Amino acid sequence: MPAESVDGDRVLAFLNTLSGRPTASPVERLGSYDALVTWAREQHLLPAAAAERLQAQARRHPQQAAAVLGRARELREALNALVTAIDAGRAPAAAVLDTISGALASAYAHGRLVPHDGALQWISTADAELDRVVWEVARAAGRLVVSDRLARVRPCAAGDCGWWFVDDTKNRSRRWCDMKICGNREKLRRFRARQQG
Repeated sequence: MPAESVDGDRVLAFLNTLSGRPTASPVERLGSYDALVTWAREQHLLPAAAAERLQAQARRHPQQAAAVLGRARELREALNALVTAIDAGRAPAAAVLDTISGALASAYAHGRLVPHDGALQWISTADAELDRVVWEVARAAGRLVVSDRLARVRPCAAGDCGWWFVDDTKNRSRRWCDMKICGNREKLRRFRARQQG
């Protein structure tokens, strides 16, 4: 899978850690710093050993970990505002771009280039920095937002979902984050409405 596809998938998975955005009671998956690290581990942004070190450091410094969690959520909401604006054909707000730019600047200030499999790879230089997950997400987001894939990011058409996906169909006709979940549920709702109407 191309690197930009992996980046896009990770960034959208990050955005989708808040489910049900259009509803009155969205569901937060990043309820703690530990949840943020667990999510990053699931997305292969961190190796297991690094995740364990970060979780141990967070237990020693709970206030700092809470501040990092706040920065992660702020970045997520800035990215959400960015894709919302792009999807609507509007320019993103300056404050949104400033938040994303600030996260990127911090991410690149804490990394270096190293040889890897005959190419170069950017890695974090601060293995046990509590901000490492935010930096990894910011770098992936930075690659996505300057790629052609950004224009293909779409919101799920289900009224109670709020998840984002990349529409890779030839005619840009995909409507659901997952046809088996939201697509079938929406079809069932329409069917029931026709039956009652």
